[in-house]
Amino acid sequence: MPKQKDLKRIVRSRMQKTGESYTAARLQVLKKKDADFAALAGMSDAAVRKATGHHWADWVKALDGAGAMSKTHREIVKIVNAGDWWSQMVTVGYERIRGLRDKGQRRGGGYEAGKSKTFNVPVARLFDAFRKSLPSDVSVKSATPNKRMRIAWHDGTTVEAMFLSKSAQKSSVAVTHQKLADKSAADKMKAWWGERLAKLVETIA
Repeated sequence: MPKQKDLKRIVRSRMQKTGESYTAARLQVLKKKDADFAALAGMSDAAVRKATGHHWADWVKALDGAGAMSKTHREIVKIVNAGDWWSQMVTVGYERIRGLRDKGQRRGGGYEAGKSKTFNVPVARLFDAFRKSLPSDVSVKSATPNKRMRIAWHDGTTVEAMFLSKSAQKSSVAVTHQKLADKSAADKMKAWWGERLAKLVETIA
């Protein structure tokens, strides 16, 4: 399957020939048998199969059949119904595959920064350490212990952190910094969270 810039060129070429919208033309291009769903979603087929029991091709077929292309993000999450963590991961991946959002972009055009990391500690310990590591000028708006946390950032943006227990002594956190002004702001916060999570590894190791 072509890389992103080549994909856009092919889609635009089809638009000129058929008069289709960008989304419709992209969908037809991606229906080809050699479509690299994992690359477009930004997550390996093996990881999704291990966690959900289904490959990307299975999810795409099922969600297309459920009319997900015309549904909101929240509605797709409910259809996936694979637990908090994986419902979000599969939904975002599907939206990228079907051209509903680019990497780093939210539905509707806004930007966000995402970063995740695995720690060799139980999820309860990770959840507690993450909360204590937050800057003093932010506030936790809501939290479900050991599962998710929603944070009001000092600049009016929002952070959502999702936690996953992988085993008794291994867990992960996926951070999504939302409502960022542009791609530059998203890149900046992605780097910031990368450094922050790296320091957290040293703190709780």
